Amino acid sequence: MLRASTPSAHPPRILMLYGSLRERAFSRLLTEEAARLLRAMGAEVRIFNPSGLPLPDDAPDTHPKVQELRELTLWCEGMVWCSPERHGAMTGIMKAQIDWIPLNTGAVRPTQGKTLAVMQVCGGSQSFNAVNQMRVLGRWMRMLTIPNQSSVAKAFMEFDEHNRMKPSSYLDRVVDVMEELVKFTLLTRDMAPYLVDRYSERKESAEELMRRVNQRAL
Repeated sequence: MLRASTPSAHPPRILMLYGSLRERAFSRLLTEEAARLLRAMGAEVRIFNPSGLPLPDDAPDTHPKVQELRELTLWCEGMVWCSPERHGAMTGIMKAQIDWIPLNTGAVRPTQGKTLAVMQVCGGSQSFNAVNQMRVLGRWMRMLTIPNQSSVAKAFMEFDEHNRMKPSSYLDRVVDVMEELVKFTLLTRDMAPYLVDRYSERKESAEELMRRVNQRAL
């Protein structure tokens, strides 16, 4: 069960979310820098633009931006979440995107077993509040969050006039994180359903099946 009989041959599919709508949003710039790295490592990458996404419960889930986000979530095998830290937490824009991703869509769990890397940008000294929060959410959504993470302090000093990240230990860490994400995605994508399969859910399904069988018999 831990060895795929026919391993997937396509590039790892990575969806990237960022948490700011500013014209020069450093979470977006960091996401774009990470996307270049992922593509250089052979991954297929899509970046979701949160502009126009309504607040959760303020629009039906048929809204075009909600549908776009949910389709990308089904498409991907791994994700990168990158948020600024605002008031000691991830931004509302970041949380809104995550909140629009359902835990269940019929029999499908859109995020279950998919890999996740978390990153944040800070306006001042380095902090880890946002990445820690996103780790909690990743666990709640039954994702395989990789051990490494990135937190870029004083992000306004880390990008040049062309919006490229300057060489630094922060950039080295981003390379580390993206490399680790690709490795974990390749290792787990073919057996993700088995890795997150739960005894309690199998038991519940079996009991429900027996109830239906008994009802038909009556």
